[in-house]
Formats: sequence, C-alpha cells, structure tokens
Amino acid sequence: MPSQLNLYDLTREELRQRFVRWGFSPFHTERLWNYLYLELADSFAAMPDLPAKVRARLVSETQIGVLPTALETDSRDGFTRKYLLTLTDQEKIETVLMRFTGRVTACVSSQVGCAMGCVFCATGQMGYTRHLTPGEIVAQAVHVARALRPKSPAGKCHRLGDTSARLRNVVLMGMGEPLHNYDAVMHAIDILRDPNGLALAGERITVSTVGVVPGILRLAQEKRPLSLAVSLHAATQAERVALVPVAKKWPLDELMAACRTYSTETGRRIFYEWTLIEGKNDSPGQAREVGRLLHGLPAQVNLIPLNPTAGYAGAPTRSEAARIFQRILADEFGLPSTVRQRRGIDIAAGCGQLAVG
Repeated sequence: MPSQLNLYDLTREELRQRFVRWGFSPFHTERLWNYLYLELADSFAAMPDLPAKVRARLVSETQIGVLPTALETDSRDGFTRKYLLTLTDQEKIETVLMRFTGRVTACVSSQVGCAMGCVFCATGQMGYTRHLTPGEIVAQAVHVARALRPKSPAGKCHRLGDTSARLRNVVLMGMGEPLHNYDAVMHAIDILRDPNGLALAGERITVSTVGVVPGILRLAQEKRPLSLAVSLHAATQAERVALVPVAKKWPLDELMAACRTYSTETGRRIFYEWTLIEGKNDSPGQAREVGRLLHGLPAQVNLIPLNPTAGYAGAPTRSEAARIFQRILADEFGLPSTVRQRRGIDIAAGCGQLAVG
C-alpha cells in the first residue's frame, strides 16, 4: 500500500491544486493551511471546521507529518532544549530549540547523518544514511513553534522573556549538509516563508554549507532570499583538507571563487564560520591568513570555539586567543566577527555535536 501524502511536503499552491484535483473548492486550502501553520494542529480531529467529506479524503490519503519525540533534553541553564525525533522509517534526527535575548532559534537537520566527514563534527563521524524530505524539514520547525505556545510544557525551559515568543529564526545547521539535499531544503524553505503560514523572513533563515560549490553557484543563480553561511575552518587548502575532507572535491580556490560569484550576483554578504581549535587554527598568523583570504568580500566571520565530541581529541580555543583572533580581523582587515554564544553544550546540542547512535 503506498504511503500517505505528508501535508508538510506541500506548498500552499500545491495544496490548492490537490483540492481542485479532488473536486473540492480551493477555498478549503486556506482553512487547512491555517490549521497546519497558524493553529499548529497535530491531528485531523483538531480541525472541526473542515467539511466531513474533505476530512474523510484527507484522512484516507494524507497525513500530518508530526515527528514523534523519542527524547527531550534540557540544558542546565534552561535556554536550550534538544529533541530526538523519530521519522516514519524509524530513523532518528536531532532538532534544537535555542533561546537568546530577543529571539528564538530552531536548529534543524536536513539529513540523517552526513556524508561530508568533517573530523570534529559528531554528525560527520556517524556517516550518511539518507536525505530528509521537505516535510521532515518543515516538521522540525513546526515542532519548535508548537513547543513555544504558552500551554506547551516546553515553556519551562525558557527563562528569558515571554514563553509564547514566536519562532522567527531557523538555521539549517543541524545534522546533514543542506546543499547536498538542495531541492528538498529549498522546497521546505518556500513553505516556511509562506506569508500565510509560519511567515519566516528570508534573512532569518540561514543555510550552512561546508562548501558544496555547485550548491553555492545555484543559490547565486536563483538569488534566493536567505542567509548563507560557509564553514571555512582553514585558510589554506592543505589545512582545510585535514579538517574538511570534502575540500579534496571542492578545493579552497574553487570555493572562494563560488563565494565571490554568490556575493556579486546576490549583493549579499556571507557568514564565514571558523571553528576555533586550540593549537590548530587559532594563532594570530592564521587570523591574518583569514583576513587576506576574505579581503574585499562582503563577509562576517563567526568564530565558534570547538565543542567536544567523542570522535575528536581537539580542545576549544581559550577566550584570550579568541579575542586576539577577533581583534586582528577587525583592526588589520576591517572584518566584522562574532564569537558564537554557546548554547546547550552540556546536552550535546551545540554546533557540531548533533548525532544519533
């Protein structure tokens, strides 16, 4: 028996076309869409205004792709919650809710595992299993949005401001390489940006790539309204290959050429991510190499002290070394940078820590 259609896989226009094909008035599209993305209904029983014949067809042929929670874990500081979510084939992924002053961010996954093999990343260490569907990506954002509702028990993990804060930021920095799963990721982003749904602004959706050059060039051509982050981690080809094996396929010079094309075509800056590993890539000399590499580009550098994983023995850069690195970028090259505010390290919910056994 064929699997039921996941409603989270459909844009609003695709849903409208489905209703027309079934012989129903497209008027029902808006009501169902509101149930899914404004009221965040998790069952057809929670949609009383739908006509009985429409509900019957939906129950027969579709599903609301809610991802059951296998485990929820709160950080000690109360600002982060990690969800272990179960997919229909019983594979699992991790999704993270992070709260900062003035904003809430959902860190969502795009694959089960990852094929890129970054040596310090727990997801890369577990290997690649499969892509996620658009609906499985969307369902993670809906899961976090649902958790933010005042009546949700997840409210207990928020200690800043109003627990009913709306989800406004999504980062595709969870498990997987988003540009390796390009079509599904962009389809999901179209759904998340729908103004009648979750209505996320494009600049509040960040796609993070380890350097998949064809994907960056495709983004440049399509000029999609989103934020792009490129995981750099090293400023020479030899050093980068040691940390990011996929650099053998897409060398540093090709990556930087693609980044220049992206910024030229879109007029957007790129966020360059640099995981600071003590004694490895955190010296003043390497800060200057970064400055020279990014000279003239619209760029911001996100400095991320290494988060611990079982498969990598490196240590995070000390605070003073990070400050020196940052000062060199600013004073000598005029490059803005931030040191990533760490969230959820105690529950392995930080950057590079997501993985399932």
